[in-house]
Amino acid sequence: MGVEGFVTVNGMASVDGAAVASGASGAAESVGRVLGTQAASPLSFWIGLEPGKVVQLDDVVVTRREVPGHGPLVVAGVVTAVEARHEGAAYDSDVFLIAEGALPAAVIEVAEVRVTRVEPEVFVPPLPGARVYLAGAGDRDQALYFDVMDRRVPLGVGRDGQPLYVNFDFLDGTRGAHVSISGVSGVATKTSFATFLLYSIFNSGVLGGEAANTKALIFSVKGEDLLFLDQDNIRLDAAAKSVYGRLGLPARPFGSVHVFAPPRPGDPNGVPHVSARTHGVSAFYWTLVEFCQDELLRFAFADADDERAGYSLLVGQVAARLKAWAEPVGDGGAVMIQGTSCRTFSDLVELLSDQLQDEGSRQQWTGAQTPLGTVNAFLRRLRSAVRALSPIIRGDLPFYRNHSVSTSSAQVTIVDLHNLPERAQRFVVGVVLRGEFHRKESSGTAKPLLFVVLDELNKYAPREGDSPIKEILLDVAERGRSLGVILIGAQQTASEVERRIVANSAVRVAGRLDTAEAARSEYGWLPPAVRDRATIARPGTMFVAQPEIPVPLAVAFPFPAWATRPSEALAPAEASADPFQGLPGVEDDIPPF
Repeated sequence: MGVEGFVTVNGMASVDGAAVASGASGAAESVGRVLGTQAASPLSFWIGLEPGKVVQLDDVVVTRREVPGHGPLVVAGVVTAVEARHEGAAYDSDVFLIAEGALPAAVIEVAEVRVTRVEPEVFVPPLPGARVYLAGAGDRDQALYFDVMDRRVPLGVGRDGQPLYVNFDFLDGTRGAHVSISGVSGVATKTSFATFLLYSIFNSGVLGGEAANTKALIFSVKGEDLLFLDQDNIRLDAAAKSVYGRLGLPARPFGSVHVFAPPRPGDPNGVPHVSARTHGVSAFYWTLVEFCQDELLRFAFADADDERAGYSLLVGQVAARLKAWAEPVGDGGAVMIQGTSCRTFSDLVELLSDQLQDEGSRQQWTGAQTPLGTVNAFLRRLRSAVRALSPIIRGDLPFYRNHSVSTSSAQVTIVDLHNLPERAQRFVVGVVLRGEFHRKESSGTAKPLLFVVLDELNKYAPREGDSPIKEILLDVAERGRSLGVILIGAQQTASEVERRIVANSAVRVAGRLDTAEAARSEYGWLPPAVRDRATIARPGTMFVAQPEIPVPLAVAFPFPAWATRPSEALAPAEASADPFQGLPGVEDDIPPF
């Protein structure tokens, strides 16, 4: 994610070679007239541009009409297509004759306008020949419904350099909730937009007195780029800072961030497995006691294929036996089951293997006659999880250590997953989400809000199959609005995500899209012209749809004011010469003695 991928604008739109400030005071600028050769309707119309005038995609224009019995009518809309052609040419080859002056013809530019708002709501078409003007500040806000948004959150700037907003009522559950972000990996800047949206929510003033208590939980699956949200970005220049000023936001990093990372594999002290950040990082894991008492075994079988397998019922039966029979041993989280002590996840798996393969004890665990083939399939799957889950399911570390992922210690909590295998990532996401969702349920109130940012949503909530994680995410999508749990989900392909999750997202966002993906029905909210644009969109440009505005807004969000990689957090010349730099310090980990 580099500076070159983001758009910096100066708030000026070039019109006929002259710089005209968008929304400047003074008379509105006429750019053309409503065409009579194309049918105009209350939903869309075409305009012919005056000589020397230009409009571009996403410009906001207005026209007026006097309606008998209703008085003056204002029709506002957004330019969705612009075309230029020769009038008078009959054949393709005529272009050469016209260019040489041998054939008379006129160059005409026309633009299609999608109507966004009619005031008052008298749905009649604009009349051919009516003048069309570029919208000034007041008309623009009215056309895009910004004037009726009591709580608006800056999304970025439009093509005219002026702020664009989303109505917070559709984010906090008042009238809707959840955000779905789609786009090509590495190009669409989905995670960057999600973090900017969080930053804007926290710093725009829409939270009021709840700002200090509102939390965000971010699952980081791609490197350590999200571990520096609380550090200044040294690449932030004056032009980028001016965009923040125009949006009414401070250009600074997140103020309160805590990072959780898994322990290093094989490390007896449970040191967090991160390399670039050494302060404000805590290790997370689950003890064997918690694994048994909280019935976490089902999250070790979190693939959709596991639910279709015949051993899915066996998973629940074995988890119930572990909860009933496991007894804590010592202070390290180990357990004693039927006289056998287990200090590691591998020990527990071996115990279950011995118990389930023995004909004398098998029925005690399964509760009924279970085919040996089903038991063996269950054990094969469980043994394959040992390597992935052993670093985060422990019974060999001091029990008094704080090892649970919690959102209470900071405004933004980051759970770093990039060093874990996919199997372990699924386990962590499922268990942490279940814990936070249950905590919100038990609180009995939607406030304060909890925003959950989850990338690769198609992996955790695929369209086909069932899994424990998918059940939780569906619960969040369908009931989270009333509980104050807001999902900001990102995925490469919305067509592969469970339909009910996408359908419950009030705000939909698309960055750069693959051509084949853009043709899927899941992107029906994008007009055809916008779909085509999304296949060539530059990093930092997003198309945002929200319920109040009939057309998606093309948004350029500013370059992050927080570091998005280690090199942006600390300049090489400022690097410390300390030979112990990078090693855990006293503040980072409780000593094992």
